[in-house]
Amino acid sequence: MSSSLAMTVLGGVEFLLTVLFAGLFWKRGLHHRFRSMHWYLLLRVAAAPLLFLLLAATERYHTLTWYIAYFSVYWPVYMGSAVLIYFVCLDIFRAALAPLPGLTSFGVLLFRWVAVVSLIVCLSTTSFRHSFLISLPELAIRLMHAVSILELCLLAFLCLCMNALRLSIRDVSFGLALGFGVLSSVDFLQSSVSPKNAGLVDTLPYAVEAVTLLVLAMWTAYAVAPQPERKPVVIPINSAVYRWNEIASALGYTGTRVAVQQPSANSGFFLADVEQVVEKVLARNLNENESKP
Repeated sequence: MSSSLAMTVLGGVEFLLTVLFAGLFWKRGLHHRFRSMHWYLLLRVAAAPLLFLLLAATERYHTLTWYIAYFSVYWPVYMGSAVLIYFVCLDIFRAALAPLPGLTSFGVLLFRWVAVVSLIVCLSTTSFRHSFLISLPELAIRLMHAVSILELCLLAFLCLCMNALRLSIRDVSFGLALGFGVLSSVDFLQSSVSPKNAGLVDTLPYAVEAVTLLVLAMWTAYAVAPQPERKPVVIPINSAVYRWNEIASALGYTGTRVAVQQPSANSGFFLADVEQVVEKVLARNLNENESKP
């Protein structure tokens, strides 16, 4: 079997697994929980046949017209995938921190700033000496690398906070984060391989395709398996997580009254004064509720 035929077969298996996972994803109603993943799967399912036909025509006729047609479709789809993966990470973060709405709102704000900073860095480091169409691959690759870093950070965060968030390893949000984390690691590995290593350059596409198939198979298993019931997050009132959630809720709620207090003389850390203010506000609200008939 030739290398091109082998990659064609692997690409066909990837497309079939993507269609299978997409069907199960929509059948189980997971698209209501992860809307961005819904659009990401639609983009992959719709773009794969078109890219396959354009690539086959390019290899058959070897004309500049077909090459430009394939180029003009592949890189916008690649960039669109990077943007949609960012929003998938945002949906996963929201699902994981659903029991803590204050920290969720604060985290979403950080996600937005990360997107703005990443976009500025990608645009400022991309060379636009030629036309935009020629600079598009460089911009798309930089954008995907920025999103890949976000994927790895999200996976590390979930692994560290699973017990505190009562998040099961069988939850589909963790499965999606794990899959995207593995794919981003493989993407970084592929981009770091030097062109001088001819053996690795020739065999790496097969390894990347094999990992992609494993991730799709894992996602399919997550979609088939029954989802575990999310356990309630029980946090002591004196817990730092509870205090930070209340602080984040107060910062993100419009129209709240802000209490200003001078730092105490024996306090060496500003956050200790903030926590004292929050505790006094909570105690006052509790007394008012108890005094009401």
